[in-house]
Amino acid sequence: MKHRILAFLLACALVFGLSSSAAAQTYRFQLPQEVVHVYWNNDGTVAVDYQFTFLNDPGASPIDFVDVGLPNGSYSFETISADVGGVPVRVTTDYQGDGAYGVAVELGAQAIPPGKAGTVHVFIGKIERMYYPDSQDETYASGEFSPTWFGSEYVSGKTDLTVTFHLPQGVTADEPRYHPPRNWPGAAEPAFGFDAEGRVTYTWRSAEANGYTQYTFGASYPARYLPEDAIVRTTFLDLLLGAIVWVFGVVTNLLSFCCFGLFFFGLPVLTAVQEQRRKKQYIPPKISIEGHGIKRGLTAVEAAILMGQPLEKVMQMILFGVVKKGAAQVEKRDPLELSIVEPLPEGLREYEKDFLEAFRRPNLSERRELLRNMTVRLVKSVTEKMKGFSGKETIEYYKAINEKAWKQIESAGTPEVKSQMLEETLEWTMLDKDYDDRARRIFTGPIYVPTWWGRYDPVYRTSLPSTPSAPSTPPAFPSASPRSLPGAELAASIVTGTQNFAQRVLGGGFAESVTKVTNPPPPPSRSGSYRSGGGGCACACACAGCACACAGGGR
Repeated sequence: MKHRILAFLLACALVFGLSSSAAAQTYRFQLPQEVVHVYWNNDGTVAVDYQFTFLNDPGASPIDFVDVGLPNGSYSFETISADVGGVPVRVTTDYQGDGAYGVAVELGAQAIPPGKAGTVHVFIGKIERMYYPDSQDETYASGEFSPTWFGSEYVSGKTDLTVTFHLPQGVTADEPRYHPPRNWPGAAEPAFGFDAEGRVTYTWRSAEANGYTQYTFGASYPARYLPEDAIVRTTFLDLLLGAIVWVFGVVTNLLSFCCFGLFFFGLPVLTAVQEQRRKKQYIPPKISIEGHGIKRGLTAVEAAILMGQPLEKVMQMILFGVVKKGAAQVEKRDPLELSIVEPLPEGLREYEKDFLEAFRRPNLSERRELLRNMTVRLVKSVTEKMKGFSGKETIEYYKAINEKAWKQIESAGTPEVKSQMLEETLEWTMLDKDYDDRARRIFTGPIYVPTWWGRYDPVYRTSLPSTPSAPSTPPAFPSASPRSLPGAELAASIVTGTQNFAQRVLGGGFAESVTKVTNPPPPPSRSGSYRSGGGGCACACACAGCACACAGGGR
């Protein structure tokens, strides 16, 4: 009997031990790669796209849940989806990570077994209350984001982490400012580029990151690209004031607000107002305050440099110049390839010769380097020419030339006269910062193209009765019936050419590489109003005071 009781007790202990062992989940994994895309949208929302590559440790429990923290509670759960290797999986609100907000991805049958790797994709389509005022420029909005991270008790090893910000539609290359990332092991300056929709992108990447550290990235851009009500203007002090009113009463709160407001809010604002505001510009700002009088005689390209026009537009203007002078012919538009005549015709400017020399190089990186050197020399040349002259007065002078050029085209009585005015003033019209919209409004109806247009547009050239044998030979047009294009098509061709320079020829970071030489910027600012607290594994705030905490990846 005693032996039977002992055997029974041993059996119970064994069953209990096995049950306890089965119930205890031991999560331990590596995160070799993580790719995060953050879309800052014009409607005031933010979308986040995660791609995690997990490597489960041998002997660990299967990865059957992944907790993904969210920056706040203003998200649309219906827009969240997930998949594992392309197979959809369930998303629930049963979030077990640290922080107030998040979702749980249930891998189910797609759980990652011990010793195996798997890719989990999570998309959050709509998060609101992510934009904040920029404390250093009242015309700018600011946003920061920390990708989700996991508890150090779960994840080990290094992570190849890539974070890409897609800025709102319409933001131009020279407008945004990045914030120095915090805790980031990689380069502070992001790679600059454009996505498939033409949106400016900032990309940070480091193979020395890990999956258990909070990294914070941020950017600022003009607030005019967002609805006014999308910018969160309630600050931590507003919340603090409300709490004090609730507890201590109106009088006590007013006194507290004065003290705390002066120390925590008033002083930083006053300091920020005193700081010099500076946009990243490749032309040194000193020329705008030197000397007196107007510097006449600048070319349209030099005037564009003085006015700080986007460099892709400057390149397009130079291209028009060398094509008009018969020095080159466009053989392919995308990517841009030129055939260059030898010997070069007389009358080319130095920057035009440098431009052509760059396009003799088939290697794209070498070509970009030569174009960068050409631009640096051009900027320095314009700066030298402006010594002793007023930059402000000179810019106004060339703006007037630009306006006169548009009026000449608008007032042309016949298509033939309009065509002649366009040929004579094309580069000057491009000085208009709103060139795209204005060209589409004015270039209406059929437009007789300039005589050199065939050397610029390969598609148009192939439609001509005969094709010139050499780039230096203008296309032959019957004098009685010159060829024409729809005005909208002509305008679109010019705009597309400029965009092609930005995306295909110059690539990301070109303007910044020029600025580093011609107008070295001070360290970029950290922008936005003070905001503490937070929660979740992603953090949306606007300054270094933002704090979030989370863990995830299993339970």
